[in-house]
Amino acid sequence: MKTSACKLNQDEIDAVAAYLERRYPDPKTELQFGSPFELLTATILSAQCTDKRVNIVVKTLYRRYRTVEDYAAADPAVFEEEIKSTGFYKNKTKMIIGAAQAILKDFNGQVPSTMEELVTLPGVGRKTASVVLAAAFDVPAIAVDTHVLRISNRLGLVSSKDPEKIEFALCGIFEKAKWITVSFGLVLFGREICAAKKPLCWKCAIYDICKWPEKKSQPPVK
Repeated sequence: MKTSACKLNQDEIDAVAAYLERRYPDPKTELQFGSPFELLTATILSAQCTDKRVNIVVKTLYRRYRTVEDYAAADPAVFEEEIKSTGFYKNKTKMIIGAAQAILKDFNGQVPSTMEELVTLPGVGRKTASVVLAAAFDVPAIAVDTHVLRISNRLGLVSSKDPEKIEFALCGIFEKAKWITVSFGLVLFGREICAAKKPLCWKCAIYDICKWPEKKSQPPVK
């Protein structure tokens, strides 16, 4: 259902969804993981950090910590050093170890698969929960990261800087069956085409739909 803040008509909304489906027929998170808890860990580490850096860090981390129990029993001082390069390592250590302990205590050692349960874990907000739901459990969800926030505003799908409001708005605009495509597709689109500082507007297949007043028609002159 289109919201009052959405500047696109239904045909344009459908065109955005169709374009993302064509360009990214099987979109996935670029974070590396082998289990729901590993994805939860990687997503927490990705806050204010690139996926590329996170993937370097977790390559070693996953070998040292094999189970939720391993993370729950981790020495915080040691863990901090292991994830230090991702930034905000003290808080991230508390969140990851705390989440592992809560999962053991409240969920029999299994990462929960509902939004309501996931957000009860330390350090897990709706964005992190949405990534885990969509990527680990194939549950429809839209995770609003910096790319989704930027592009949804540029296109005219929303007019807000509040991630939760954007999430609810996009979930109302797009069919539930398309939420995962929209979520991960917009992230990939943001990295490839609609970058923050130098968007490649002249390469964008939905240029004519976009409502961004600052969009570029030609590449910059070198």
